[in-house]
Amino acid sequence: MIVLVVNCGSSSLKYELFDGDESLSRGLAERVGINGGDDAILTHEYGEESIAKVRAPMPDHTVAFSYVVEVLTDSEHGQIESLQEIEAVGHRVVHGGEQFTESVLIDDEVIAAIEDFCELAPLHNPPNLEGIRACRQRLPDIPMVAVFDTAFHQTMPAHAFVYGLPYEMYRDHNIRRYGFHGTSHRYVAIEATQYLEEAGIPRDRQKIVICHLGNGASVTAVSGGCSVDCSLGFTPLEGLLMGTRSGDLDPAIPLHLIRAMDMDAAEVDQLLNTKSGLLGISGVSSDMRDIMQSARDGNTRAQLAVDIFCYRVRKYIGAYAAAMGGLDAVVFTAGIGENAPEIRRDCVQGLEFIGLHLDDASNNIVGDDQEVVVISTANSPGYILVIPTDEELMIARDTARVVADLAQ
Repeated sequence: MIVLVVNCGSSSLKYELFDGDESLSRGLAERVGINGGDDAILTHEYGEESIAKVRAPMPDHTVAFSYVVEVLTDSEHGQIESLQEIEAVGHRVVHGGEQFTESVLIDDEVIAAIEDFCELAPLHNPPNLEGIRACRQRLPDIPMVAVFDTAFHQTMPAHAFVYGLPYEMYRDHNIRRYGFHGTSHRYVAIEATQYLEEAGIPRDRQKIVICHLGNGASVTAVSGGCSVDCSLGFTPLEGLLMGTRSGDLDPAIPLHLIRAMDMDAAEVDQLLNTKSGLLGISGVSSDMRDIMQSARDGNTRAQLAVDIFCYRVRKYIGAYAAAMGGLDAVVFTAGIGENAPEIRRDCVQGLEFIGLHLDDASNNIVGDDQEVVVISTANSPGYILVIPTDEELMIARDTARVVADLAQ
C-alpha cells in the first residue's frame, strides 16, 4: 500500500512517501507562513543522494502541500505519476487526550475532538489540524488516519498519571500526565521487545527503559510491551532537561517569577519553553553538538548543561527500574541518543549496581544503520541498546493497518 505520511509543525510540513515499509521519498517545507511565507523552502529527497529544492511563497500549509504534491508527481523528481496512486494518508497528531488509545480513521467527529484538545496542546494540535485540512482539500476521496503521540501512554496506571492536586482537577479539567513522543517510544518498544524475546526473555516479563534523547527528550518505562510511566506530563515541558525546555522544576518557581519579577503568564511560558534547558544553562545553543564542543573548549556553563542533562536521564533510569521492580534493558534513541556516545556513557555511568555495564568499544558506534546495536558488555546482566527510531514508518504502518481493516 502506498501511504503518504504528513507531520505539520507551526511553520513546517514534513512528509514521507512509503510503499509498504519501503521509503520512496521524503521532504520538509520550512518557514511556512513566516513573514507571509516569502522565504519558504521545500527540500525533497529521493533515491540514494538526490535532492530537489523548491523556493516559493508558502503563506500557509495548504499552499505548502500543493508544492509537496508537485514534487511527488514531478516527471523528474517524483515517485508517483498521479495522486490516485496514494492509497492512504497518515497524520501525526500530538494530543489525543484520554479519548484516543489507538490510531483512528479521520472523520468530522475525530477532527472536532482534535480541535477540543488544542487547549491542551496549543503549539501542536492546531498545525496538525492545518495539515489534515490541507490534505483533505487536495485528496478528498483518500482515507486518512490520525496517529496520536499520547495513545501509547494510555496504558499508564492511575497512580502514575494522577497529579497531587484535588481530584476534581483531573475529573473535571483533564489535568493529568499524558506522556508524549509516544509514536517514537512505541516503535522502539516493538523493536526492543522483539530483540529481548529472541534473547530468551518473555515479553510479559520484560522491563525496559527507553530514552528518547533529542531537542525534545523523554524517558518511558515499558513493562510487558506497555507504557507504564513517562517523564513528559500534562505538557511536553515536564521531565528531562531539553533543548530549550526547563524540564522538572519546583512548581512554585513560576509563581515566584510572576510575583517577584512581575512577569505575566505568557512571559513565564516563553521562558520555560523557549529560553531554558540546554540553551538557558549553557548560553551557547540548544543543540547538544554545539554545547559539547563548547564544553571541550573549556566553557564551564556548557559542561554544566551536559552534566545536568545526563544526571537527569540517570535519575529517571534508576527511578523507573525501581517502579518496575527490575530492569532488562535501557534503550537510547533519537538524535542525541543515537549519535552521541559520550552522552550515552555519562547517562549510564554508575548504574552498574542495577546491572548496566557499558562496553566502551561498542558504544563508540555512531549513527549505525542496524535496527539494534548492543553497547553493553557480553556479561552485563542488563542490556544497553541503541535503536534508531522511525516515527514516520510507525505512522505508515498504522495507517495501512487501519485502512486495511476497513476493507474487511
